[in-house]
Amino acid sequence: MSARLEVDLERIGHNARALVALARVRGVSITGVTKAMLGLPELAHSMLDAGVVGLADARIENIERMREGGIRAPITLLRSPVPSEIDRVITAADVSCNSEIATVERLSSAAVDAHRRHGVVLMVELGDLREGLLPGDLLGAFGHCHQLPGVEVVGIGANLACRSGIAPDDTNMTTLSDLADALTRRFGVHLRVVTGGNSANLTWLQSTNSVGRINDLRLGESILLGCEPLRGLAIAGLHQDTAALVATVVESKRKPLQPWGERARVPFAPIGSERSTSELGCGWQAILAVGHLDTDPAHLTPPVGVRIVGASSDHLVVVSRCQIQLGHEVRFRPGYAAFARAMASPYVEKLVTYAPSLACTGANSPAEPLQNR
Repeated sequence: MSARLEVDLERIGHNARALVALARVRGVSITGVTKAMLGLPELAHSMLDAGVVGLADARIENIERMREGGIRAPITLLRSPVPSEIDRVITAADVSCNSEIATVERLSSAAVDAHRRHGVVLMVELGDLREGLLPGDLLGAFGHCHQLPGVEVVGIGANLACRSGIAPDDTNMTTLSDLADALTRRFGVHLRVVTGGNSANLTWLQSTNSVGRINDLRLGESILLGCEPLRGLAIAGLHQDTAALVATVVESKRKPLQPWGERARVPFAPIGSERSTSELGCGWQAILAVGHLDTDPAHLTPPVGVRIVGASSDHLVVVSRCQIQLGHEVRFRPGYAAFARAMASPYVEKLVTYAPSLACTGANSPAEPLQNR
């Protein structure tokens, strides 16, 4: 393959251990999110060895992959179950996140038929406008679901900073805690899980005076890449060099820095300095065999001396101070969107690597293949 994603599970395991320890001080457990690596069993083992209390994924296919890979730990389905996949959810997942009563009713019926008991986390909308019951509807929904056979409402949860960028803070986390208290008072139940959110919650977790009833966070990006997603900042003590996207140069020429001719629309939105019209003259341009079908070019960090200036479905265009030779490789550090899309692309080879170098060019690092998809 012309591109590969190298992932250092040892460094990812270090990140998971550090975050588990950080959260434990505040009385919060960590659920490891595996979706960006398609439920790779090796990643699941790495997270479990680091002390996460369970795993979570948004796709039932990924959960089935982990089960087939021998993972027996508790696994939560993060995305609301698709009606046509209810039976698979009951078979493979211990818990699912839900915001539709009708879906919980289907889970109840399937669980009874399968002689199983399925856990339900009711999601609450706290402002990001992705999934969740409105706070005023939670008590009624809980009361109905609490009576259904075959399912147990094990907790409530929220998700922020994914669609609209609404940051977790004391206000919305207190709302979630207060709702947990209201459910306990009304129904006399003990909620095992009050899951406050994802990696975007880490800034709040470290700064708040009280976590309230929040006792779980679902972490993926911060474990995989060592960054918090709100501002893309590195988290102290964590590895950010856990992965590299490596692509091969298929054209290397000195070319004008500006296109010419009448401009029209392009299939993909411009990225990086592709928007710039101030540069004049010529420079060294290289085309790499990776594009939008393989990754998110806007979330790739190039090595020093290399700048991304454009991308199409199959090509990434960079300029550099010196010529990058035809056939050479360039290594990029992927952000979360680039990482996840590269992992999902059938055109990108996946390798486990150890201490990958992020140099501009050079020989391949020692690597061994991951389990094939």
